[in-house]
Amino acid sequence: MTTSPAESSAPSFAMPEPGRSGLLPEALRRRLHPDPTVRRLAGVTLVNTVGNGLSLSVAVLFFTRVLGLSAAQLGFGMTAAGLCGVVASVPAGRAADRWGARRVLVALVSAEAVGTAGYVFVHSYPAFVLLACAVSAVDRGSSAARNALYAEVLPADRRVAGRAHLRVVTNIGICLGTGLGAIALQLDTRAVYLSAILADAVSYVAVAVLLHRLPVVTAAVAAESRDRAGTPGASGTEGDSGAAARSGTANPSDPVDKGVKQGRRGNPALRDGPFLVVTALCSVLGLQFAVLEVGVPLWIVQQTDAPRITVAGSLVVNTLMVIALQVRATRGTEERPAAARACRRAGLLLAASCLVLALAHGLPGILAGLVVLAGIALQSLAEVMGQAGGWALSYDLAGERGHGAYQGVFNAGTAAALMAGPALVSTAVIGFGPAGWAVLGAVLAAAGLAMGPAVRWAGRRDARLPAA
Repeated sequence: MTTSPAESSAPSFAMPEPGRSGLLPEALRRRLHPDPTVRRLAGVTLVNTVGNGLSLSVAVLFFTRVLGLSAAQLGFGMTAAGLCGVVASVPAGRAADRWGARRVLVALVSAEAVGTAGYVFVHSYPAFVLLACAVSAVDRGSSAARNALYAEVLPADRRVAGRAHLRVVTNIGICLGTGLGAIALQLDTRAVYLSAILADAVSYVAVAVLLHRLPVVTAAVAAESRDRAGTPGASGTEGDSGAAARSGTANPSDPVDKGVKQGRRGNPALRDGPFLVVTALCSVLGLQFAVLEVGVPLWIVQQTDAPRITVAGSLVVNTLMVIALQVRATRGTEERPAAARACRRAGLLLAASCLVLALAHGLPGILAGLVVLAGIALQSLAEVMGQAGGWALSYDLAGERGHGAYQGVFNAGTAAALMAGPALVSTAVIGFGPAGWAVLGAVLAAAGLAMGPAVRWAGRRDARLPAA
């Protein structure tokens, strides 16, 4: 499953310190992340994704039955909104570099709360399209700023593992929110749908408050402070600023300094050839989400005799495997070659998954369902590997400066895949049957295999750069 995790931190939502709460079962305490920053981010993510899961469950019926939109109107509006999300990612990342990731993220999440609540007051189609575009823009922008925040507050050697933990929390939150959404769908009244949308808006308010209260001591500054412990001026802000001044680099904890050093230059990520290629390849691998959410349901219903319940079963298999394997899949991906190998394996597994899904065509019902679930299992393995490798490369190729710019560009690629994927899979793949799956598999395998040469290109480029 995929969604964009956000964050939170009010007293009622804060994640407890391990061993401090006698109310928590021992098994649950053992599962809490040892890093207090990751625990706080996990609390924020849980609040956000429960709200997202609730609204996603009821969104289509809310838009069509409450707002009165036709399927064509909804499709056009969502496509326009997706395009706005692609465009917004890059400037949002630059803003995070200039004014600080947390500050920008709080502003964007607050805007998303207002925009989400605004759906309740929409009474015309033009107003819906404008609002959907605005909400999508701040949503994808907040994703870029959030990923930059992770780079600021988590040490480089623990960023990918931290994001894997948050992704597990994301899947849990979406499941909980979807369960609440199922209740709303069963009640099936206008008041319940409106309440669900407003509850999602309230969750964004909680996230903004929690983010505002999140203490941001950047990983770079914390490491520098530890290295200089016991030296004069090492523990204070003046010492950090002085060190930055002596080294000639921006203080990563000072948004104003970052704006002076970085904000007046062009976007470095857009001039980084290897990074752009890696972003494009990760975007191609990201088509797997359209396969899971659109392609597989259409394939099951239109082209196989598998039981309809297989649609739900495929989502359950994917969710459980991501929860169980995502953290484990990040181990050993900190180095570029290992991250590239993870992406290569992901591409090959996705190709195998496409071929297995194609085999379900023409098989008897139960057997077709089992073959589909086997294909989903392969895709889920590819998903956790591809995400781990992609996260690692998106941070590593950026170095330790300009994370907002780099994450903005990387997030734009992800948003483009999420926007174009459903139409591509539903027409070019499902429309051509098993041959369509074979072509898609070949494209995904090629993307995975191309990751190694792209990363080696980045290594040669770095070797030619003068030492800092």
